[in-house]
Amino acid sequence: MTDLATRAQKLLDLHHAGTTLVVPTVWDAWSARAVVAAGFQALTIGSHPLGDSRGQGDGEAMSLDDALDGIGRITAAVDVPVSADMESGYDTPAAELVERVLAAGAVGINIEDTVHSQKRMRSVAEHADYIGALRAAADAAGVALVINARTDAFLGKAQTFDDPLAEAITRLRACEEAGARCAYPVKAPDAAAVRTLLAELNGPINVISHPVNGSAAGGLDELRVLGVHRVSFGPFLQATLTNSITDIVTPWAP
Repeated sequence: MTDLATRAQKLLDLHHAGTTLVVPTVWDAWSARAVVAAGFQALTIGSHPLGDSRGQGDGEAMSLDDALDGIGRITAAVDVPVSADMESGYDTPAAELVERVLAAGAVGINIEDTVHSQKRMRSVAEHADYIGALRAAADAAGVALVINARTDAFLGKAQTFDDPLAEAITRLRACEEAGARCAYPVKAPDAAAVRTLLAELNGPINVISHPVNGSAAGGLDELRVLGVHRVSFGPFLQATLTNSITDIVTPWAP
């Protein structure tokens, strides 16, 4: 547990280093090693690309065992802190989820408020309570697990809101108060929304970005100017490589 605690503290410290932390999103040992070889100090595992790499899918189409198998293979392949997307928690009690995530070697987790098994969004209080229980379990284990609380308020899939920005702020504030160490307003629509979120929330926020085309709020330089703490790629790095592979092999096709 000592090594896990050290990695978790390093990941947490990177969120507060005063610079924008880019944590590329990987899906297997090969992609993880490539990212680390490029010089990155930490990485994330996305449920979407991990599911695709296994021939499964996003939205908890994998079982928890499947997800943890993939996560464990990645954490064993690299010597940097790894955060893993655990979707909405796979209908797993918080203490059990934390125990199993740590056993797989991850020291950060994404937890979203869309419950895929029920095709609904958690209420503000329900999501915050789950985040709080995760934080309590991590604290009891002596590991500064970096809980990245995600809201899907901007997505408008499981539920729509008259004012998605206000809803995202309400939800993420509650998560911060419950113990989240980072907030993830996935698909925040533009720089103005990100600026407002940064002003209204107390802790770090995560912005999703395409590795080539940038984010809805701009490229890396613009995100740095805004003061964004953390950037991840979601499924976009894998998708970009898929296009490259297609371009490479197409001339060889029959």
